[in-house]
Amino acid sequence: MSDEPLRVLYQDKELVAVYKPSGLLVHRTALAKGETRFTLQILRDQLGQRVYPVHRLDRPTSGILLFALTSEMASALAAQFSAQQVQKRYLAVVRGIGPEQECLDWPLREEDGRRPKAEMPEQPARTEIRRLDSVELPIAIDRYPQARYSLMETNPLTGRRHQIRRHLSRRGYPIIGDAKHGKGVHNRFFRERLDCSRLLLAAVGLSIQHPTYQATLALSAALDTDMSQLFDRFGWSGHLPENGARWQDAPLSSSSSTSL
Repeated sequence: MSDEPLRVLYQDKELVAVYKPSGLLVHRTALAKGETRFTLQILRDQLGQRVYPVHRLDRPTSGILLFALTSEMASALAAQFSAQQVQKRYLAVVRGIGPEQECLDWPLREEDGRRPKAEMPEQPARTEIRRLDSVELPIAIDRYPQARYSLMETNPLTGRRHQIRRHLSRRGYPIIGDAKHGKGVHNRFFRERLDCSRLLLAAVGLSIQHPTYQATLALSAALDTDMSQLFDRFGWSGHLPENGARWQDAPLSSSSSTSL
């Protein structure tokens, strides 16, 4: 894991958005006792002040992660996430030619490891998906003479654990690099032949209503080098996102804000 500082996408006096690399945990957990680097601690040391996480990303997922810089802002942002008022955009590389556009509406049981999943109640879960591009490789993998993969845009409308991964897998289009919900033969192909061993899922867009400025802040994040190179190889470079932070409507005052 690189010791480089986190990429800051936006910062003002009350909140900061950073890019979390794949493989980095958000905070300490008993499930990864041997780890020494965590997003929360890195950012705290990088900014020289306390930070408050308001949502999370799975360890193998890269992308935009938002932190509050005050407890009041943490409460306000957490309320938006709980009320499902935050717009999220992910990019995923999946096996097969995914649906052109669809809403996956399947309830999911919590996966917290404390008791069998079958004993957990089902919770509503909805994910909008859209195929942006696809590629066919003249390589026999599994039982097919060609290997087909798609670039999917996904917008989770709820926030269940592993929701995107589980929904796409159930629909028959598992994300490449997903050790739990994916397919090993395709994961190995990407790892051994395409030099891409990570989960190919990235949170590239996030829009919130800034509680102080009373305006919508839209954040976007560029991909890591490994995913960017894969997009170039597959002819998908036109879909590469860029780093950015913009106001979708005029804020009351944004003079103290900085986008980096």
